Amino acid sequence: MAYQWLQVLRFQWPNPLDVLCCYILETMRNENLVPTAPRSLYAASAALWLLLVWVCAFLASSQRLLAQTDDRVASTVNRLRASGGGCGVDLPPLAPRRELNLAASRTAEGAAVGEAIKASGYRATQAQIITLSGDSWRSRLEAVLTGRFCSVVGRKDLSDIGVYGSRNQVWIVLAAPFAPRVDLTRAQTAQRMLTLVNQARAEPRRCGERSFAAARALVWDETLEGVAAAHAADMATQDYFSHTARDGSTPAQRVTRAGYHYRMTGENIAAGQLTPESAMAGWLKSPGHCANLMNAGYAEMGVAFAVNPKSTMGAYWVQMFGTHR
Repeated sequence: MAYQWLQVLRFQWPNPLDVLCCYILETMRNENLVPTAPRSLYAASAALWLLLVWVCAFLASSQRLLAQTDDRVASTVNRLRASGGGCGVDLPPLAPRRELNLAASRTAEGAAVGEAIKASGYRATQAQIITLSGDSWRSRLEAVLTGRFCSVVGRKDLSDIGVYGSRNQVWIVLAAPFAPRVDLTRAQTAQRMLTLVNQARAEPRRCGERSFAAARALVWDETLEGVAAAHAADMATQDYFSHTARDGSTPAQRVTRAGYHYRMTGENIAAGQLTPESAMAGWLKSPGHCANLMNAGYAEMGVAFAVNPKSTMGAYWVQMFGTHR
């Protein structure tokens, strides 16, 4: 009878408890362990099994309560972000993330929100935390969020949410993941970069301690573009930032390998920028990169970028210069 009752209960429990519950069921099913035992030992064993069943039920109930709390809080926040919500914005709903639930629980233990998010394995570019306390926080949640936290709830740069609640307090973590994007096609990149470079070369410029006169306009070269694309992809994939590739090749060697017979060649690299304008701004501020840009000996150029959200910098740019022999 007890075994049948346990079977019914088991199907109410969430998956994380299945291993423990299966262990109890399989042990009780093995009747060879019980009949030969003295009655007093049998009674003690039965009491132990009942205790284990109670622990399983308690854990299952706690997990369901936490899940319900997470869902309620996230739904309330998303209702306030929606059109007609209390925060006066019209934004997409925040996506629940387990890593942020874990981060919220760590902040409940006293960790700083930045440390908690990092320890959870979530890579954030923006993060905010909201904390409410008091036995009635559940009934006051929407009113308090509307009255005090619309400036956080209504931020359009936040996209994910994590929640941890206790009887008298709740921790809500809102964040944006590290998700670099460069919204340009290959042709758009070529056109924009060539325009920016030739605008810079059209005027005299000082690069650190060196002065450069205006230089002739460069033309686009697809071979140099291909070399730039390959090195950008290699840096993004293998997560490094260097003129020397992982195979040990230098810019000049990579250009030669691609069949570009040069009289002179050079390379600029950048990382982290998400637009041609920001990449160019960084190069112009750096004396060495600026000197490459203003070198009157170059006639051609190719530029490419590569993006990998799992890499350290996210986006990698390579600019190749050259002049044919």
